[in-house]
Formats: sequence, structure tokens, C-alpha cells
Amino acid sequence: MVELKSAAEIARMRVTGEFVANVLAELRDRARIGVNLLELEAHVRERIRERGAVSCYWDYSPSFGRGPFRNTVCLSVNDAVLHGLPFDYALRDGDVLTADLAVGIDGWVADSATTVIVGTPAPADSRLVRATEEALEAAISVALPGNRIGDISAAIAGVAHAYGYPVNTEFGGHGLGRTMHEDPHIPNHGRPGRGYTLRPGLTIAIEPWFARTTDRIITDPDGWTIRSADGSRTAHSEHTVAITEAGPQVLTRAA
Repeated sequence: MVELKSAAEIARMRVTGEFVANVLAELRDRARIGVNLLELEAHVRERIRERGAVSCYWDYSPSFGRGPFRNTVCLSVNDAVLHGLPFDYALRDGDVLTADLAVGIDGWVADSATTVIVGTPAPADSRLVRATEEALEAAISVALPGNRIGDISAAIAGVAHAYGYPVNTEFGGHGLGRTMHEDPHIPNHGRPGRGYTLRPGLTIAIEPWFARTTDRIITDPDGWTIRSADGSRTAHSEHTVAITEAGPQVLTRAA
């Protein structure tokens, strides 16, 4: 069931969104050569504790994972793109790191993801990251009342195809608000004019992610970390967005 939020409720989600954005900005700054993924996880855990927030990932047990997830942030490296389980790994020059963070504050959730290249970026990796960022902005631009989910999906796929990247439709965006995952599902490929009609008060996470040369994925033995099936590198960008009469409002930009 889709739940529409009031302006006051969206404002409360924005508070959470700004916290998520600020923590992700801190992770981008801390993601340097030699830094261990477990150090980044520890930083997020402490920031959540200080704020009195609640991690949406801790004890997360969906049907597709080997639950419960016992970390506060997803950290995915290189060919890993989603649900990366933090482990004892020191970042290396040229690594592509995606951090995906969902948090609740006072009962309202925000979800965002960012991909950063550690040290010296390879041009092909920078291009991949840029494609997900452009796809996210293209999707946000059509998140307007009266448009449909398919318009968002088609905008994402259009950017991917322009860059020559295939698109996986198994995991995509979703509604959120009181919980991390609500209706509707937002695939990263679709047809314009199809699907659920966007209405003011709808709050959604839009999250394009691409692998360089495949649309197929595999899951690590840890039961969580999702990788490109062919080992090609990946990137992921995500924002929480509110549909309003005045246009889309991004709730997970740093203040």
C-alpha cells in the first residue's frame, strides 16, 4: 500500500535526510588508501549513536539476504554494488567504493547512496560513476505530479543506454517513510507513461546502479554482498525524493 505524507511529515524526513547526507559526506572524505572498511562502519555506528538515530540495516532480514544484517552501512567495493557487508579490508588505490546508508530519526527514514573512487581514479571508473549520477538527476527531474513510475525508470535507462551500460531490473528504487522499504517498487528500466501515478506526498528512493559490462548479478557466500556476474566494476547513486506540487524535493542533500 502506498502512503502519502503530509508536508509536516516530509519536513521530518528531511531532518533524517540531512543527517544521512552529512554522514555519507564524511565517509567520502574518510575513504582513503589504507583505511579499513570496518573503520568506516565503526564511524557510522558512532554517529548514529550520538544522534540517537536508528540504523535501518541493523537486524535487517529480507527474503533475499542471509539475515540478520549486523552492520549500520552497506559498503561495496569494485565489482560489488549492493548490500556490501563490511569486512576486514584496507582500501587500495583505485578502488571504487559505494556507501549506502538508511537511518530512522524519530520514526522517519531516509536512504541515500554514493560511490567514490579511492586515490587515483581510472577514467572508465569515473565515467561509470558519472553515469549513475546523471541518471539519478534525470530521474529526479521527471518525478513530477501526474507522471508515472515508468517515466522515472525510463529516464534512468535512457542515461545508461546513452553510456552503453546494460541495466539490471532485479533491484531498484522504492517507496519509504516510516520504514526503509515501502510501495511502490521503482525499477531502473521501464516504459514512459506506465505504472503508478506520482502524487504529492509520495516519498521515494531513486537509485540507479550500473555494472560496466553486464546486467547479471551474483551473491557472495556471505549471503548479502551483490556483485556483477562478470566481475566488471559497478557504481550506485541514490537520493530520497518527495513528490510535491512545487516539484521534486531531494531530502538527502547536505545542508
